[in-house]
Amino acid sequence: MTFTYDIRTIPFSRYGSFLTISYLRASGDRPEGVYLRTVRGGDMTSGAAFRIELTAQGEDVPYTTHATPSRLRMESSSGYAEICIFDGRTVGFRAEGVGVRLTLSGGDYDYAMQMKYNRWEVNSFLNEVRFMLTSVQGQIEMDAPWVRTKCTHVKAHFVPDTATNITEFRVEEYRTTWLEREFPSFDEGVQYVAAEYEVWRQSTLPSDDAYAAGRELASYITWSCVVPADGYLTRPAMYMSKNWMTNIWSWDHCFNAMALVRSNPALAWDQFMIFFDRQDESGLLPDFMNDKYALWNCNKPPIHGWTLAWMMDRTDWIGEAQLREVYEPLARWTRWWYNERDDDRDGVPQYNHGNDSGWDNSTIFHERGAVESPDLCAYLVLQCETLGRIAEELGKTHEATEWHALAQRTLDRMLEHFWQNGELRAVRTGTHERLAGESLINYMPIILGQRLPQEVQDTLIQALSDEERFLSPNGFATESMSSPHYEPDGYWRGPIWAPVMMLLVDGLSRGGYTELAGVAAQRFCRMANTHGMAENFDAIHGTGLRDRAFTWTSSVYLMLANEYVNA
Repeated sequence: MTFTYDIRTIPFSRYGSFLTISYLRASGDRPEGVYLRTVRGGDMTSGAAFRIELTAQGEDVPYTTHATPSRLRMESSSGYAEICIFDGRTVGFRAEGVGVRLTLSGGDYDYAMQMKYNRWEVNSFLNEVRFMLTSVQGQIEMDAPWVRTKCTHVKAHFVPDTATNITEFRVEEYRTTWLEREFPSFDEGVQYVAAEYEVWRQSTLPSDDAYAAGRELASYITWSCVVPADGYLTRPAMYMSKNWMTNIWSWDHCFNAMALVRSNPALAWDQFMIFFDRQDESGLLPDFMNDKYALWNCNKPPIHGWTLAWMMDRTDWIGEAQLREVYEPLARWTRWWYNERDDDRDGVPQYNHGNDSGWDNSTIFHERGAVESPDLCAYLVLQCETLGRIAEELGKTHEATEWHALAQRTLDRMLEHFWQNGELRAVRTGTHERLAGESLINYMPIILGQRLPQEVQDTLIQALSDEERFLSPNGFATESMSSPHYEPDGYWRGPIWAPVMMLLVDGLSRGGYTELAGVAAQRFCRMANTHGMAENFDAIHGTGLRDRAFTWTSSVYLMLANEYVNA
């Protein structure tokens, strides 16, 4: 049975393309409708390029949409149009019984210029790209009046051929010079894309039949969100989404790499290494990147050592060459935390802002000021251990000893620093004042498993298994459900997040708490299988919140369903 989905929540796109077709709500001067977009340049704009409308006798007609990975069909009472994204920069259209009108979402200096009887170039300054519109069958009627320095509007109407009642055309995106190319027929293009997607789908991590619907959705989302190496991006990159979070963030990429490492290790390695390609000389990694720029105002937590160890345990593809490539960058990233994020020089690094932790508005960041949080120490313990493991494999015996010693010192300081009165609590940097709230972030050190004293493990497990506090019907809530600060749609103050699920389930499993790991994994997968691959979820009801087509959710779902459910 062919997989179908709703473009009101999940964009129509394909692997290796910035081009996307999405349903957009009305905003400002932009009317509601279905748009051809480009996700170049990140999430500062919608990327809307052309609004797509169907026409009959020159008038707009309503339509419904039906999407598969290779074809988007728009049906009206007068006829239908079909769309296929042939390759990374070409969209093919074919319609019967109806015309298709493309209306450019304008910017300063936009214009359309006729290049040939059946071909027009449209220059979109807002999106910093050009489009070549080429009619294959039927005619182009262009409405693009010129005033001084631009066209007041650009409307390209593709009218069916009078003999066949069919119109067919292509839209090609480019930034500099257009080059004429040969193209397959529309049906051949659809078949090619379908075959390409099927290869990806077949290689996606398998799961039990009970989770097949979620696997299909996760497979499509991860495939369609990969953009090519271009501009600031040194490698192909799996964006978080092609809805509006059209970037990669410097911990999100880890989960996507993990889900790929067994089926496509080269692409997985690209996902893991892409931030290290742009690493600052200090060792800092940017917060996020896209094809145009990186943001350095904040950063994300050092889960990269945990990620790399997990990947190394599951593939032999990561060999000496890869370890030599990553060793020094990972070491610089680790040292950066100890050197640049320890203002009171107590050996316990800090977060300067909630965004640096990934838990943007967690209750531990409720007041202004730097925070020392036990999760950060736990990540650094694992990262130092991974660096020690790599150093051993590379024959750097002395450095391996130093990394393992730093891991132990960090663990010792974490326990001395945060374990008070029978619980772990984040504290204020400098004063070491204990911080309020009941955030799940304080319980993340369970990822250290048997490294922790039994008393600490028991306390963490008691909280994580408490169905009135953190273990909701759908997974782990990020703020205790009994906390006065709990909010059903409070971002990191209650909702369930896939990365937290993956870290905790893996930590519980490796620590021997396999029953709790399996229960949590099963609850999350059951929820996502029903409600989709949202950015986050209502912990109690399981409803998908925010962006409904997120790749790290898809990747975590695939890993949990494959390896940890009923662990």
